[in-house]
Amino acid sequence: MYAGSMTLLPVLIELQATHDYLKTIERDLTALPPDLAALDSQLRSNDKRLSELERGVAEGKAQVEKLIKELELAKRLEEHARKHLKTVDQKVKYAAAIRELDERERQRHGLERPLKELEARLLAAAKEQADILSKRTEAQSQFDELHQIFLAEHENQVVARKDLEVKRKGLEAQMTVAEVVRFGRLLSQRMGRAVVKVEGGICTGCRVKIRSPFLMQLRDAKGPMGCESCQRIVYLA
Repeated sequence: MYAGSMTLLPVLIELQATHDYLKTIERDLTALPPDLAALDSQLRSNDKRLSELERGVAEGKAQVEKLIKELELAKRLEEHARKHLKTVDQKVKYAAAIRELDERERQRHGLERPLKELEARLLAAAKEQADILSKRTEAQSQFDELHQIFLAEHENQVVARKDLEVKRKGLEAQMTVAEVVRFGRLLSQRMGRAVVKVEGGICTGCRVKIRSPFLMQLRDAKGPMGCESCQRIVYLA
């Protein structure tokens, strides 16, 4: 329960109404026409794919660096085996040196192929990134142009939104930080309805009938009270 005076209740009621108006305006302004909605969907899809490519490229580059280091080591070992082969003069040792050189060559080939494939995939990913960025830039330009027209057609709502934001901040300035935090928590937890009427003895937020003793307390309350069922701030209509 709030510890504030009765002067707080009108502020809370007005703050709830302000949030309701803002929600309505935001819903209207985000209900984009088909052409804008299609561009918005395309931009979101582009961003998602770019994010996937960025992660894939980062992982691929890390793998390339790892393979390059392993390949450099394999080449050094192969070169060492090749030099060692030239110094062997005994038949048994020569056969062993040949086997070692063959093994080092296989290791090198085994690293070169996946490295080339990975580098090719990175080149393809880079090309796809460039293509998507180009398309995204064009789509963003079209979206911005059409969105400005859309906002101009809804100029009254845009202005009203700005005015309501100023009003919301002014109302919150009349409350303590704790009161603002509690109000915000109720908004998020109770589907945007933190302050509701009691009509016919029923909380219009949760539709639960108010107990008679609580109803009497509500009539005589010197500050805002919360519904016993849903904890929303309630007041008599």
